[in-house]
Amino acid sequence: MKFKKALALGLAAALTISLAACGGSKGGDKEKSGSDSSEKKSDYSVAMITDTGGINDQSFNQSAWEGLQELSKETGAEVNYIESKQVSDFVTNLERLGDKGATLLWGVGYACADAIEEAAQSNPDLQYAIVDNAYENTPDNVTGVMFRAQEPSFMVGYVAGKTTETNQVGFVGGIASGLIDQFQYGYEAGVQYAAKELGKDIKVSVQYAESFSDAAKGKAIASKMYSEGCDVVYHAAGGSGTGVIEAAKEADKWVIGVDRDQAYLAPDNVLTSALKLVGKAVKEVSLDAMNGGEIGGQTLTYGLKEECVGIPEEHGNMPEGVYEETLAVADKIKSGELTAPSTEDEYNEFVAK
Repeated sequence: MKFKKALALGLAAALTISLAACGGSKGGDKEKSGSDSSEKKSDYSVAMITDTGGINDQSFNQSAWEGLQELSKETGAEVNYIESKQVSDFVTNLERLGDKGATLLWGVGYACADAIEEAAQSNPDLQYAIVDNAYENTPDNVTGVMFRAQEPSFMVGYVAGKTTETNQVGFVGGIASGLIDQFQYGYEAGVQYAAKELGKDIKVSVQYAESFSDAAKGKAIASKMYSEGCDVVYHAAGGSGTGVIEAAKEADKWVIGVDRDQAYLAPDNVLTSALKLVGKAVKEVSLDAMNGGEIGGQTLTYGLKEECVGIPEEHGNMPEGVYEETLAVADKIKSGELTAPSTEDEYNEFVAK
């Protein structure tokens, strides 16, 4: 039996209003530009290309755009984006934004890595940045932005382990990669950490949609997990994850969101979300560059210590006491007492202990 709170409905309404206010492109627009500030003006221009998940992916593309909108409101900087429908669009879209006078150009998602590197080599006078990618040899005019996604994933895994009544939980990934390993193994470790505290065995089912934009595939995978006994499923699948959330609603089971607080998508079914505050990092890095900071040639990493990952404060759907216990776990990660694994080898070492 699920723990439900009426407060979640009020939160959903508030979040819906907030999202409507900051918006993005509507009706399939591929390009969006302009400044959201009528009082401040700036010659600085920041632009971004999405990966194939699109600007309204309810995940990191949308969060990045919201961060740029906040930058525009606070500084008057011009902000702009182009949606990429396929990988072959990346280089062309970067060129289009560069031609429009962008000073700093972002690629959102590791899939943009090759395109960013190519564009940076062709345009050494422009500054580039990328979310979720670290280059072995970072070009002088490129900044990588990474997150310790295993940390919030460990937290929500702990919540899942403390919440499950069937002792079966699931994980749905987008496309398998070293990046998504952070989400998977951090989550699995958190589940097992909770299981050890509770003195019981909890099974974690894992499957990948092989896409960050196929909501139907995400829904089919999650529906099967729920029908086979999972009562909590965590997704790290971008647009495919919206299908996971739909499956949770239909099965009346728990789902854990990713990247941003996704409670507004299913107030009665989103248990919590693993926050990766892409928008905050994009805004901070852009502001640093705008103020003359030397941001190129390096990779910046954000996690709990930098207050760029975590879980939402709203926790009305959690069993009593679990939120506070989870924050205590987060404190152990911050202090270094506990290290959330980010790879299979690290996970195996973690559970062996």
